[in-house]
Amino acid sequence: MASQQPWVDWQWVVGHRPLIVELVGEHLELTVLAVAIGTAVSFPLALAARRWTRLYPPLLTAAGVVYAIPSLALFSLLLPWTGLSRTTALIGLVGYTLLILVRNIVAGLDGVPDEVREAASGLGYGNVRRLVAVELPLALPAIVAGVRIATVTTIGLVTVAALIGHGGLGQLILDGLNRDFRTPLVVGSALSVAMAATADVGLLLAQRRLSPWSGPGRP
Repeated sequence: MASQQPWVDWQWVVGHRPLIVELVGEHLELTVLAVAIGTAVSFPLALAARRWTRLYPPLLTAAGVVYAIPSLALFSLLLPWTGLSRTTALIGLVGYTLLILVRNIVAGLDGVPDEVREAASGLGYGNVRRLVAVELPLALPAIVAGVRIATVTTIGLVTVAALIGHGGLGQLILDGLNRDFRTPLVVGSALSVAMAATADVGLLLAQRRLSPWSGPGRP
């Protein structure tokens, strides 16, 4: 019975180490791909929303509707078109990043002072050069904050994708639940939490290195 089981059977962990390593790699890969694709999609959408401001409310509403759909329901809706495939998992995971990323990119760019833009224009910067050399660096703290939230959220959502066979560490959690066996459940959960915490701290450190002027104690 589960009540008589140890929380972690280390013999099982050692014996299944190759599988655990493989699932950690799959979890990381799905997370990185989802956030990278989500960022690549969100940037042009955010830039378009800033260029044509009337586009922003419906864009945010559409992204919000996708974000509000329970993950299991969203994966189920995709099954008739993409089946029990990795593509199904990725489409769902990317969809959940859009609201966070678009909102933070727009907020970051909107936070750039008008006088800074005017000064850059006065120095002869065109729109593209001003965006790349001036606006994006100043918007970086808000953008990275969005990436951090999207990454941590995605790490959690990947576990749900185990229900369609592509869930990384979620497969350990699901296996533990199905067999009433604590060890894979605890190992999968602990590694997922550790991965999320590590990713969050790593991105925070990267943000501070890339934009030291925005750190604590800076004016």
